[in-house]
Amino acid sequence: MNDANDSGHSRRKFLFEIGIAAATLAAPAVLAGSSTSSNVRKPAPKKVGMGVVGGGFGSHFFWHLHPQSHVVAVCDLREDRLEHLKSTYNCNAGFKDYSKFLEQPDLDAVALFTPPHLHVKMAVSALRRGKHVISAVPVGLKVEELEELLSVVKETGLKYMMAETSRYRPETLACLDLKKQGAFGEIFYSEAEYHHPGSAGIYNYSTSFDCQSCNIGPDGKALEKDLSKLVPTWAYGYPPMLYPTHSTGFIIPVTGERFTEVTAHGWGDGSKVVQKNYYDDNPFFHTVALFKTNKGHASRISIGWHLAAGNGERALFYSDRLSYIMGRPEVPSQLTDTPDLIVEQVIKPDSPFGIYAGELESKADPAHDYLSRLPEALRVPSGHGGSQTHITHEFISAIVEDRHPAVNVWEAIAYTMPGIIAHRSALAGGSCLKIKDYGSAPA
Repeated sequence: MNDANDSGHSRRKFLFEIGIAAATLAAPAVLAGSSTSSNVRKPAPKKVGMGVVGGGFGSHFFWHLHPQSHVVAVCDLREDRLEHLKSTYNCNAGFKDYSKFLEQPDLDAVALFTPPHLHVKMAVSALRRGKHVISAVPVGLKVEELEELLSVVKETGLKYMMAETSRYRPETLACLDLKKQGAFGEIFYSEAEYHHPGSAGIYNYSTSFDCQSCNIGPDGKALEKDLSKLVPTWAYGYPPMLYPTHSTGFIIPVTGERFTEVTAHGWGDGSKVVQKNYYDDNPFFHTVALFKTNKGHASRISIGWHLAAGNGERALFYSDRLSYIMGRPEVPSQLTDTPDLIVEQVIKPDSPFGIYAGELESKADPAHDYLSRLPEALRVPSGHGGSQTHITHEFISAIVEDRHPAVNVWEAIAYTMPGIIAHRSALAGGSCLKIKDYGSAPA
């Protein structure tokens, strides 16, 4: 793979900078796992001992508030982030070495909030040590990584969850309620967008387990930098369709369908970021994909980092009876976002041919109280539309109740794999490619 920029930082340098060579996977035996694997499920503890890796986004969850969990260890390469984790979770057991972190005797489950290319390696390492795993999105970046993780989850019988926020946004929960009530009819078209303008080329000069905001301190303020030491983070030149889950995380749970084929097209302006990067010199800042589902329905997904559009995630669902349209973020600064809309066909007694052909009624989707579904201690504000408390609760509940979480490894692959194949399609000039279905979690 080519160097990422003109300063000559190779891929090996990049991996070292974010810690994979230095500390993350320091114990080969952990990866091999021959003596620690088991196909017997680990008994659910009375109170789940959580370990958190990654002091940026990893500090935004609520393991310390859940009545059935507590934090027993934290891990990050960067000292300020490690101290932030220890303070947030009131935990004194802090580690910079991931293998030593995994050795903690009270550790039942691991929350991984690290760069995407580390997700599968670190998850497999934890699973083979007998730890349940929740991971940041996406599952991984390659087909073989996803297949390896699925195999290890099956082998160990442990719980795996992907922490996809779109699955637990209030709009998704509202659509799932409408679907359960039978209000939708047949959803024949869906679309979703994840637009993140301003994140096209992100740099960092320090080792970190963190996400793309490596240049931001725990207080949310930009760190002072020695500009001569800047190197790209993992987000530099990152292919849009390799981060599909903020979009698929709306569509797949609401429709209940799988994507089976895709044609996609990408755009890049030829600037430095999309000429030399760590992702086989990914040329795209923005990619749009048209998917076909297993029921023959169409779905469009748009993902991009460099565009004149509002920042955020949104979706819409069209059906013959009721449609749900999330509001757009592009509104004048003195206004709030446009409301989420429910558009419903009102059937008339004399509708011909028995179809819904009445007048249309549009109304704003009212605010919903989804916090009431959570334990009282978790009824606090959280990021990404309030999804992070729900994610916390779902993972802990799955362990305690000995069941698969909603976004288990099968669903996580269904959210992630379409993007991997869509990126291939875009690189091939829009070729129509098939997407393998890996099934669903056993009952």
